[in-house]
Amino acid sequence: MKVTICAIGRLRAGPELDLIKDYLQRFDRTGRNLGLGPAQIIELEDKKGGGPTAEAALLERAIPKGAKICAMDERGKLMTSPEFADMMGNWRDQGTSDLAFIIGGADGLSKQLRAQADTSLSFGKMVWPHMLARVMLCEQLYRAASIQSGSPYHRV
Repeated sequence: MKVTICAIGRLRAGPELDLIKDYLQRFDRTGRNLGLGPAQIIELEDKKGGGPTAEAALLERAIPKGAKICAMDERGKLMTSPEFADMMGNWRDQGTSDLAFIIGGADGLSKQLRAQADTSLSFGKMVWPHMLARVMLCEQLYRAASIQSGSPYHRV
């Protein structure tokens, strides 16, 4: 199951980008034999400053056709890492070939785009900077692959 992270904003060189590259490489390596991955990030910019509505149009074009969509949103579902791993594994086992995570800009995702998502996920009640949310998502992808592989370190 290919994973695409569609995100508003471009990440410059720095520690966040280094972490993202590291976690995605780990995810690809760990998930390869499990039918998880590869993963990619598509970064989008709304150069005209149209807000969530304009960003939604950019995100919609970036989402692979037929992909399951998981909106990253503070109103989303709170999950444990094993629950997240199980969700990904269930989608893979049901024949999902593409999974897209969408991350909006500073004002979040438009209501219409959130409504199109198959699920919505939150990293807690606090709002996280979008660049850190990307790092956290990439780490959880790697952790999900590790859990799916049976690694005892990640199971509680």
